[in-house]
Formats: sequence, C-alpha cells, structure tokens
Amino acid sequence: MSVGAPAADAAVRPATPADAAAVGAVHARAWESSYADLFPPEVLRRSLDPGTLATAWRAAVASPPSARHRVLVATATDMVTGFAALAPAADPDTRPDDAEVVALEVDPAHRRAGHGSRLLNAVADTARELGFRRLLAWVPEPDTARCDFLAGAGVLPDGARRVRATDAGGGGDTTGRAAAEPGWPEVRVAAELTGRDDGPKVSA
Repeated sequence: MSVGAPAADAAVRPATPADAAAVGAVHARAWESSYADLFPPEVLRRSLDPGTLATAWRAAVASPPSARHRVLVATATDMVTGFAALAPAADPDTRPDDAEVVALEVDPAHRRAGHGSRLLNAVADTARELGFRRLLAWVPEPDTARCDFLAGAGVLPDGARRVRATDAGGGGDTTGRAAAEPGWPEVRVAAELTGRDDGPKVSA
C-alpha cells in the first residue's frame, strides 16, 4: 500500500447516482492493486471493467434491493477516494439484525490517509442507525492486509469459512460484490454493535 498524507476536507457521505463512475473507477483500481497477486489476470480482466462496475453501482444507489442497503463514499474535497456498501446479512446462520459489509475499498493513490478508517466507522454508525446489532464481512483468506485492518478495528474472524463460487464474468452485482475465481477461499469476520462507542472504531 502506498503511504499518503492526511486528506484535506476528508468526509464520508451517502453515495448518489452521480458518484457511480468514480466509484466504478476506484473499485477497479483498488482490486487491481490489492489482488493482482491473488487472482489470475484473466479473472481481474473480466471482473474489473470500470464502465460495467459503474453501471452496477448506479443501480445499487438508485434502486437499492431494500431500504436497509446503503452505499457510502469517502471524499477529499470533491474527489471520491473510496466507498463502502452495507446490506442485510444473507448467510443461513445469521440473524435479522446482522449487517454485512459487502464492499469497502480505497483508491490506491489515497491509502494511508484515513479514508478506510472513516468509511468503516461510518458503516458501523449507519448499521446502528438501521437497527443492526452485528457487523460481518467476508474477506479473501490470503488478503492479510484487509484482515489486519479489520482486526485492528475489532472485526475478528468468527469461525465461518466458505469457498466462494461465483461467475467471474459478471463484473459486480447490485451489492457491489466483485467477481472472484470460483473456488476462492474466504473467511468471515464480525463485530458486535452494542452502542455507538462500542463497535468498530479505528484511528483516522
């Protein structure tokens, strides 16, 4: 990861359809940077067309699957530097008050400037406001940087693992999931959200 200076006028806000192109571009650049050594090149090529991703994100923002789906963007001045997406958890062993972070990405050029921390904190606050009590996320098992970032915020493995089976040609669906090679191992991480000051909090 590159080291950046603290961002000027940094903030997190709800995404709008006008943000879709920027989100799609950040999504593509972030996955190319993070997973070039993890996923086969043909998988990344099929999955990371910025225009296809922008279309999926525009739909996710303009026509969310439910009233409890949210997309947030991190900004520095007027520039989108990262994004996150939140949805009700859909795993068979989860509860109605479990939320899943289905995406959380920061543009490689703007990492180490606090955007990921602000996004995670905003996701936790939004989840609480929507009545969720626990935050979950699935992480590719070899992605130790992401696991370490989440662990630093108290979002820790809960014992669940899966082998991700998904169509690598689809780009991203309306929750913002990027396609991964079928058979890719993932680990689930979780944190309780018992109060505004008790959930994931990481330093900016």
